[in-house]
Amino acid sequence: MTAPALPRLDPATLRDNVYLALRNAFTRGAFAPGDTVSLRDLAAQLGVSLTPVREAVRRLVAEGALIDTPSRTLAVPVFDARRAGDLKAARLALEPLLLDRAIDHGDDGLADALDAVLAQPHHGPPGLPDLVTNYDFHFTLYRAGGSQVLLPMVEGLWVQYGAYLSLVFRHPEASRIAEHSHHRELVAALRARDRAAAHRALHADITRSFRVLFPDQG
Repeated sequence: MTAPALPRLDPATLRDNVYLALRNAFTRGAFAPGDTVSLRDLAAQLGVSLTPVREAVRRLVAEGALIDTPSRTLAVPVFDARRAGDLKAARLALEPLLLDRAIDHGDDGLADALDAVLAQPHHGPPGLPDLVTNYDFHFTLYRAGGSQVLLPMVEGLWVQYGAYLSLVFRHPEASRIAEHSHHRELVAALRARDRAAAHRALHADITRSFRVLFPDQG
């Protein structure tokens, strides 16, 4: 496993920052199903002691991003088609609700903010999906709705979904994905105040990654 790039942290807010750094790494596909995780390696990359890493990992185990195996090895859950299907169903159920909140409660600058996210320089290898911009786009949209209930639920789904996103990223089909096409459709729909078109674009964006994992499902 190639170690993910993790930023060194400010000791003033150490515990929360360790957790957020690792959570962001999981959310953005830095770990794949079946990867094992070394506390010492994580601590070394973050430039911290083992204690805050242990605390952060404990929270990630509770959120389903990691499992504590019988051998006491920490690992990302292995690929499981039923679990992936559940994540797909949950995302399709909850993320459109956040889209509606954003449409109803977001300000007139939301479309401009989303365009600004898409204008970021590409993160990662050329020709492959930009997982950082993908995350930033979705959560700029979802935070605009101001839901204190739905947003944490979807963030929790993405923590678990990130490992599957990593598989999509490594799949041969990844280089053939028309990056941000559905994101731009969604922004255009917001500008046109076309709620149905925005929902179609979001649905297409969510299901596209799962079609890479399950091509037989169409």
